[in-house]
Amino acid sequence: MRDLFIVAKFTIKDMVKRKSFIISNLIILLFIVIGFNIPNIIKLFTNEDSSTAGTNMLIVDSENIFENTLTNLNEIDLGYNFTITNENLSFEDIKTKVENAEIDEAIIISNKDNQINIEYIVKNLTMIEAVPESIVNTLSSLYTNLQISKLGLTPEQIQSMSPNFTFEMKQTENQEVQGNPIAIMLISIVLFYAIYFCAYQVSSSITTEKTSKIIETLVTSTTPKTIVLGKTIGIGIVGIIQIVAIIATALISNALFLEEGILDGIIDFDNVTPFLGFITLIYFILGYAVYALLYALTGSTVSKPEDVQSANGPVAIIVIIGFYLSYFTMMNPTSELNQVAAILPISSPFCMPFRVMMGIATTSEILISIAVLAITIFIVAKISIKIYSQAILNYGSKISLKDALQMYKNKNV
Repeated sequence: MRDLFIVAKFTIKDMVKRKSFIISNLIILLFIVIGFNIPNIIKLFTNEDSSTAGTNMLIVDSENIFENTLTNLNEIDLGYNFTITNENLSFEDIKTKVENAEIDEAIIISNKDNQINIEYIVKNLTMIEAVPESIVNTLSSLYTNLQISKLGLTPEQIQSMSPNFTFEMKQTENQEVQGNPIAIMLISIVLFYAIYFCAYQVSSSITTEKTSKIIETLVTSTTPKTIVLGKTIGIGIVGIIQIVAIIATALISNALFLEEGILDGIIDFDNVTPFLGFITLIYFILGYAVYALLYALTGSTVSKPEDVQSANGPVAIIVIIGFYLSYFTMMNPTSELNQVAAILPISSPFCMPFRVMMGIATTSEILISIAVLAITIFIVAKISIKIYSQAILNYGSKISLKDALQMYKNKNV
């Protein structure tokens, strides 16, 4: 136990002292702070009030297509100050008025080929500029009401043309899904990257130490089993610290830079409970352990840092399959496939926490899932440690799968 603590402590110190580790984490935290300040940054380059309140809009209806009903626009709260005219003003006339700051925007209504043409004129047309939907809907409604009034229909007849539908959705499944899908998918992505990159560091760390010959000192001081487990625990602790730092930075940035309640439509905080936090932490630890031990195995089969990526390829494919299996089954969380994904050890770390968040995970499912992960960790650890103990001092070419199997079958270790 003492040697395990020493190896874990050595790994933690080695990780946090690396310039790449410090710089990458500072960049991540900086991006989080910048991300939460995007609304404030946008305000710096736009008007203080991004709404249309106070915008002076001129509407030119020279042919009186709306038959003087456009004066009702100022009685509707659209955020504009409307000026209505029947003068025959051209585009150049409007342009002059905009340049002289007499108006901010304008609309010219005309009848071309028995179709009503509406020109929306602004000073600067950006790539995402469009005719405001509120203007489109209001003009459509005014014109429709004008034509209906000409037909002499009674209020009852008009009402019958616009029935008041009520829509209600029901499901045949007994389980009801709760929670915000956006929040669920967002947390899923964060968990995936946290587990993947933390586990990947185990492989990189082992290969680096083989290159620098540090491993020879470690092997003479303790057992391969202690080295594998110690490095896995050490990097895992660093990973948890990173996640805590990221979450803390996000919470502080949210409190300091965003308006209160702005994220309520994205994240349903009512479903973020201490139990969910505990379950997420448990599955992060177990999921990280599975993949970290697999990466410890692949890291011990190579002796050059440039070979690490190719050696880690099979494990990376397994991680991606597990993530997408859980991610896409979230579209139908009550399906049998999602239940399977919550049990499989390659996907349960990404899937089960969100079944808990959605309120559809049963206690038996959680216990079975954890038990399967624990058994998987035991099996993978046994295989990884045995192969690691024979491959760790290999400084030659990359060890093939056949060689790794022979090492595992070797009963002398």
